[in-house]
Amino acid sequence: MTSPRERLVETASRLFYAEGIHAVGVDRLVTEAGVTRATFYRHFPAKDDLVVEYLRAEHQKVRSGVDGAKLGRSAKDALIAIVDFVADSTCGEGFRGCPFINAAAEYPDPDHAVRRMIDEHRRWFRQELRKLAEEFGHPDPDYAAGVLVLLRDGALQSGELDDPEVVRRTLQRAIRDVMR
Repeated sequence: MTSPRERLVETASRLFYAEGIHAVGVDRLVTEAGVTRATFYRHFPAKDDLVVEYLRAEHQKVRSGVDGAKLGRSAKDALIAIVDFVADSTCGEGFRGCPFINAAAEYPDPDHAVRRMIDEHRRWFRQELRKLAEEFGHPDPDYAAGVLVLLRDGALQSGELDDPEVVRRTLQRAIRDVMR
């Protein structure tokens, strides 16, 4: 049995991703999570606190995928596996782009807690890629990480707008080009 807090985060994750953050109100969240408004506000003083928790849960999913991609692989193979993980993400049913980019579009203030969570995720991801690029001997690991982040961002948006299999093939080819 999941706790009320877990149900709120799970419900928010599903609704925010499918419909947009600002499109989903607290009344709908509490109804679909099966909790009271008082329970909601006991766990999350404001809706934006739930948004941050939703993004933190998304970050953990990405982190688990990246950790799994690195497991037992050389740095170069890990980078390829991370790109495959991103490509796989774009081919799932109900894919609607990157939850972090989607949230950033709804929260333009760079000082807002939601944007700080997005920035934290992006810094972490870029650093992971940079460390791997440095480890496998790329001559400019900062550049390689930057290019890979741009490729990921583009793939996560293109996966919703274009043929996901074309996005996958293009992304896989691009990673090999960057790592030469």
